[in-house]
Amino acid sequence: MIDIGVNLADKSFNNDREDVLSRAKQAGVNTLIITGTSVHGSEKALELANQYDDVCFATVGIHPHDAKQANAQSMDQLRSLAMDKKAVALGEMGLDFNRDFSPRPQQEKVFIQQLELACELKLPVFLHERDADQRMQAILKDYRDYLTNAVIHCFTGHKQALYNYLDLDLHIGLTGWICDERRGQHLLELIPSIPSNRLMVETDAPYLLPRTLSPKPKSRRNEPAFLPEVIKAIADCQHVGYQIIANQTRHVAESFFQLPTAH
Repeated sequence: MIDIGVNLADKSFNNDREDVLSRAKQAGVNTLIITGTSVHGSEKALELANQYDDVCFATVGIHPHDAKQANAQSMDQLRSLAMDKKAVALGEMGLDFNRDFSPRPQQEKVFIQQLELACELKLPVFLHERDADQRMQAILKDYRDYLTNAVIHCFTGHKQALYNYLDLDLHIGLTGWICDERRGQHLLELIPSIPSNRLMVETDAPYLLPRTLSPKPKSRRNEPAFLPEVIKAIADCQHVGYQIIANQTRHVAESFFQLPTAH
């Protein structure tokens, strides 16, 4: 299995990162894509991807929360980082009108700059969107024909947003949000609408611990070893075998990120 979104550089993993990777392998999660969310964070993601070369790859980008810190040098720095052999996508980039940690005009400016860089470098993009689907779609329409590929990471939106993203030929990343009976029920109803060749899975660890885990972990920290819980929820929703979804999502991720094919 491939976890397409892991915040492995997060400080919560500092004391047991190798144990986390070992548990992931034991659970059948043998490829992790570490998310870069700032220039510094992307440097750290690449450092870890190169350190754990047999398991990890990385994205490089500036999250909308961090857009306020971006400056004239930021895109040059990202361009340089994207040259690393372990960099497989640009992002996490996008818009977050839910928390507005960065001013919306700055979010849009930095998002567009990264889209232009992705078009230049012919790299797929790893997208973040909260409460901004209409604006996100309007911006993406101007660039979609020039992007090699794009995925809405941790999709949590409504039906129309999903359909609009699929109309833009985007991939969809699902997380443990679908295992949350309080706020993920609407997503279970939407899963059958996602074509199998557009669907990928992720933990977004250390966030979004699946609430369906049994027994409950002592820690609230999520980790890649819990990715099977997401796959199980999708398989149950689709009324197909677990291994079918595991295989499908792996093949889609291998193609999307141009990863070495598992044998």
